[in-house]
Amino acid sequence: MTTTPAPHDHAVQLPPDDVPRPVSRAGIGETVRLAATALAPMLAQGIIVRRPRLVRLADRLQVDDRAVRALQRSRRRHGPGPLRLRVPGRSLVLVLSAADAGRVLTGGPFRPATREKKAALQHFQPGGVLITDTDHRAARRRWNEQVLQMDVPLHAQAAAVARVAAEELGPLHDAGRWDWETFAPAWWRLVRRVTLGDSARDDEALTDLLGELRGRGNWAYLRRTDTEARARLLAAIGRYVDRAEPGSLAATVAAAPADPAVPVADQVAHWLFAWDAAGIATYKALALLAGHPDHAAAVAGEVAAADPDRPDLPSLRATVLESVRLWPTTLAVLRESHGPTDWAGTRLRDGTTFVIASSLVHRDDETLPDADRFAPALWADADAPAGTSASLWSMVPFSAGPARCPGRDLVLHTTGVALAALTAERRVEQTRGRRVVEGQGIPRTLDHTALAYRLS
Repeated sequence: MTTTPAPHDHAVQLPPDDVPRPVSRAGIGETVRLAATALAPMLAQGIIVRRPRLVRLADRLQVDDRAVRALQRSRRRHGPGPLRLRVPGRSLVLVLSAADAGRVLTGGPFRPATREKKAALQHFQPGGVLITDTDHRAARRRWNEQVLQMDVPLHAQAAAVARVAAEELGPLHDAGRWDWETFAPAWWRLVRRVTLGDSARDDEALTDLLGELRGRGNWAYLRRTDTEARARLLAAIGRYVDRAEPGSLAATVAAAPADPAVPVADQVAHWLFAWDAAGIATYKALALLAGHPDHAAAVAGEVAAADPDRPDLPSLRATVLESVRLWPTTLAVLRESHGPTDWAGTRLRDGTTFVIASSLVHRDDETLPDADRFAPALWADADAPAGTSASLWSMVPFSAGPARCPGRDLVLHTTGVALAALTAERRVEQTRGRRVVEGQGIPRTLDHTALAYRLS
């Protein structure tokens, strides 16, 4: 089995001398323990939309730390190769090493449109590229890369994004304090304006409808699809896209060549879904700034010197990348084999699901020296063709390979200018929630809804 990372996969570089290790088989007892410790907590928190009460419980119990320890124990017992669980009627494999995560994400017969993912996302975006496994996938992927301007550091709408961030988050900055209940509505106003245009600013009904359908997505195939509500959501998105208001992604959509294979509203619904994770990452990044004053001071200097219309904020981008490395917003990355797969001599059947626990590949303190500390320097060369950090290749906060997030650069720009708008010329302090303290190990689970901040 060979793997050749795509040229743009700067964050996935497999060691040249690494070879796949054989697949092991877990016993019934071990399968039950791993399901209870590593898999069930992910599902309980909400794969598609977070359940606040269970996120609070996860923080209290530090479930990600428990998951990492359980997966590490299995790896010490079986070796670093994939571990096949005993699940009736399914072929389910846990990935136990970052190298194997790279193999699954960047090469081989592995597709992102898994059974579970299709069942979850079809509740609100049945034609989204991420769950397309037909001949239309190439056209939809190409369209998303074009409109989101993949691998372009500053999107054509970058100046508009910075302006909207200042307008929507400026009032929180002026107030000098905020919690999740005040940040989240402001973030969604920003998202609706950036994505759909200024006229969508106060359309909370659209966001609520998306949230309702995402809630159904948490249950995947166990919950009936509300086709009427889904049709209303996609029609509402379509009307905003048709307006193509200047300064919005809808305007960029209008300028792109039409393709009958691309259901535009479904792609935009996925963007709106993804912006939720970006907001959570931004809010947690504030905890990193509050807990690391030297880095925060360097960020303040960067913000003060930036071009206000097209700011380049590498230190803030690195802060957000650290936020999603330390606390992945995608709890598990799934891939499904397309056709029978030979893995180091083990024959795996067609449709085998590979589960990559983000908390392990990002926070594996048995293999990564930076697992439990704030290390923004990891991302200093993230845009270089080969990167320089020995551990960088194992970090995939925006996935990798054929399904790497095409909006990565747009998200990093947006989150960067959002943080700049919130903290300009002031120092952020954390007033509530689990604290991140410089020089101490960073918790593996962090409840964003419990965090509150003030400026000084």
